[in-house]
Amino acid sequence: MMVFLLVLLFIVLVIAIIDWIPLFSTWQSRIKMGQFASFEDWKAKVLQTSSRWLQQTPTIKVSDNTRVIVIDMLRGNYKRTAIQSWQQGALLLGLTNYVNQTNDTKISNEIASFLDSKLDTNGKWKTQPKEVDEVLLAYAISKTPHFDVQKNQPALEVTYDLITKLIGIDTTVAYRMNYKNYRLVDTIGFICPFLVRYGLQFDNKNAIDLALNQIREFNTYALLKSNYIPCHSYDIHSKLPVGLFGWGRGLGWYSIGLIDSWLELPNEHPNKHELTQMVIQLAKTILQFQNENGSWSWLIMSPEKQKDSSTTAILSWFLANAASIPEISADCKLAQEKALQYLKKVTRRSGAIDFSQGDTKAIGVYSQQFDILPFTQGFCLRTMYKQ
Repeated sequence: MMVFLLVLLFIVLVIAIIDWIPLFSTWQSRIKMGQFASFEDWKAKVLQTSSRWLQQTPTIKVSDNTRVIVIDMLRGNYKRTAIQSWQQGALLLGLTNYVNQTNDTKISNEIASFLDSKLDTNGKWKTQPKEVDEVLLAYAISKTPHFDVQKNQPALEVTYDLITKLIGIDTTVAYRMNYKNYRLVDTIGFICPFLVRYGLQFDNKNAIDLALNQIREFNTYALLKSNYIPCHSYDIHSKLPVGLFGWGRGLGWYSIGLIDSWLELPNEHPNKHELTQMVIQLAKTILQFQNENGSWSWLIMSPEKQKDSSTTAILSWFLANAASIPEISADCKLAQEKALQYLKKVTRRSGAIDFSQGDTKAIGVYSQQFDILPFTQGFCLRTMYKQ
């Protein structure tokens, strides 16, 4: 009986320690948050952390549970490859912008090493992508200075095939096969920039048309027309929006899909003007809901809600690029600068940006955990070193 009690006590202690370690780590890391000697010192810290995380990406939890998390680990509910892939994709996009601007050999070599871990010598994926979330990583890889388009065409084709296999009866792309009746805003951010880039690289008009159709259809059925605010999703049969209007990172996903597709399209492309008008409309919405401290809340229409660093980082990238449009340039530049100042204030001593919303559980079910997210890190870095 005594042995049983000792074993039980040991198990309880192990479980308690597993729960306690991340909570203690978060608490102590927030001491003296945002206290950097200068803006340049902050940029250097963010870069340092981003570079380290590209090789060893922190695990992003699927569950919001903070008690007895060992059960989630044993059940396989603690992390998911698809989530990790868009963390790495964002980090790679940020580090690529940095290398393009600075020619830093050390970081460039780290990016090359990362590519070697993903692609073989025949230009094929070492591990095949299975979810649309992973398309963002493919897009990021294709934008690195080390990427050889012709050599790695097999990997790009596999990624394109993954997308086309998810085209539904409405000629738009589903997020998952088990979500085949819904079109999620997330999908716009994951696939549209890749499709436009792929279409231009291989003279594939269908790929570009698929990206533009994904955005247009979403605009038709899942935008709050009076304010250009996206809903989480819509049902392809009823054509009704499903989920929350004004979810911050949903606005972020939409903005990524729009602004990066717009950037990929050459100025002489016949659809460039159409996307430009969308960028202007979205920018006006984004500017309308920025909080006084430079952030956006996880629910953008409610300034009293928790501020979300992931939304703030994404929208800073959008605004930095939208600022090239004369009509909205001044306002976009000011808002983008305020956003970076906010992100500086919520950066830990280590250089990790804090208070990003955790992974969404389902349509209408949003995380209430706010912590580090490498995705945020990448988009902040991307904005800092925009060319």
